[in-house]
Amino acid sequence: MSSLVSFSRHTLKQLKFVLPGGLLTYYFDSPHILLHMLEAEGGSTGWARFSARMSLFSAAVTVSLFLYVLVLPLLQGEQPNYRHWRQSGVLSTVIPIMTTSIVAGWSLLVYTLGKWSSLGYLEGVIAASGLYALAFGLLGLIPAPKVHRQ
Repeated sequence: MSSLVSFSRHTLKQLKFVLPGGLLTYYFDSPHILLHMLEAEGGSTGWARFSARMSLFSAAVTVSLFLYVLVLPLLQGEQPNYRHWRQSGVLSTVIPIMTTSIVAGWSLLVYTLGKWSSLGYLEGVIAASGLYALAFGLLGLIPAPKVHRQ
């Protein structure tokens, strides 16, 4: 009997990010730690809350720009050439901003988890990497719209 669910090659590649990222996120409980920092009041926890907010803001910018790049073909009516993104007016602006927000957000998340949680910096790096792997794996499962040329 063949498998009940047939996964595409792309889905299996994304699961390489989703499964380890999900396990690390569950093990370190990083969403709960961030939520606790966001709800904290007063003292040095004000900086923890600010840092957690900024890391979440950066993640929101990253996700928004990623979704924008996916929707771009529908807005422009043509499929952008992602391989030669430097020659595209929109992609040549969006991709560097998105890359910067990924690096800044991950770094800030590591700093936030390392400084203001019980994880410390080594576990903060692992927890932040797991959270980002999970997020990018899930984002990668979103199908890109296809523009039909006439």
